[in-house]
Amino acid sequence: RGLGDVYKRQRLGLTATLVREDGREGDVFSLIGPKRYDAPWKELEMAGYIATAECIEVRVDMDAEERMLYATAQPRDRYRIAAQAAAKLRAVDKILARHPQQALIIGGYVDQLKELGAHLDAPVIDGSTSTAKRERLFQQFRDGTLPVLVVSKVANFSIDLPEAALAIQVSGTFGSRQEEAQRLGRLLRPKKDGQEATFYTLVARESIDAEYAMHRQRFLAEQGYAYRLVDEVDL
Repeated sequence: RGLGDVYKRQRLGLTATLVREDGREGDVFSLIGPKRYDAPWKELEMAGYIATAECIEVRVDMDAEERMLYATAQPRDRYRIAAQAAAKLRAVDKILARHPQQALIIGGYVDQLKELGAHLDAPVIDGSTSTAKRERLFQQFRDGTLPVLVVSKVANFSIDLPEAALAIQVSGTFGSRQEEAQRLGRLLRPKKDGQEATFYTLVARESIDAEYAMHRQRFLAEQGYAYRLVDEVDL
């Protein structure tokens, strides 16, 4: 090649959730250049590229013992107490009774997920689950032979469950907007029968759980999604 030839490396980044809790989204642009295209999720929904989705926030009450623990706990422990309120298990039962389709139950605390798995007689996938077992359970869910699958944050990324249309989030990673969007994203593949996806998030009233939930929802609100508020007793 002649001396006049120019070699150039180009990078292209694709993401649905360009959001960071430390506010350093700009670091991405320093690595791959400026943003070239951005489409609101609702526009993609209207064009048929992603499924229509309804988001519902279910408010639950902590019981008297949980409220006492919450009031006397160290600040770093309060979210765990509120996020694992026993009323959330009751809310899951009511939601599953209302929806006949397969359900993903998603959370951030493994002990909470194992309790749900035992209660529902459903398998649990967490960080300790082998890759082979994960793939077997995901495939059973895809095949329609597994009605309920309980998953931890390991399912936030890179799982393909095209017919998943119902997800129940029982707890999250504090106020992570990216995680909220990723979890809704598990439901947004267009469905063969055109059915709507439903995303429930369960939140303990009058606690830091409610504050974090409000923050988690901000990115999706910017994309055009609205959360309908429902009380657990009214499910």
